[in-house]
Amino acid sequence: MTFTEVTHDIKIVVKPVFIENESDIIRKKYVYVYFIKIENLGTENVQLMKRHWEISDSTGETYEVNGDGVVGRQPIIAPGKSHSYNSYSVLKSMSGSMKGYYEMKREDGQMIQVKIPEFLLRSHLLN
Repeated sequence: MTFTEVTHDIKIVVKPVFIENESDIIRKKYVYVYFIKIENLGTENVQLMKRHWEISDSTGETYEVNGDGVVGRQPIIAPGKSHSYNSYSVLKSMSGSMKGYYEMKREDGQMIQVKIPEFLLRSHLLN
């Protein structure tokens, strides 16, 4: 399942995957990898400067993550081009969700906030 959002001509597509062989049910460690594609549908370069995540699990625990760029990079994305990366999150329960935003800088220096769609993290062990 994929989750998609378009803000300020920037399209974000997220595909989360549960990683059973890295998870440990006894220790309540559930590992999810998410693949993200950031596509520039606009007419000028944008640079991804910062990220903000809100991560929740089904135990009711929520925490925030802020940082520069993504996986150590602050990519510049030209019109009609995209940047893809993957990362992971570890939850204490079999299900949860993530959402957030990127702060991006346009060529003219204007900062924009690009929404990352809320996406579900769900172990197939729940089925």
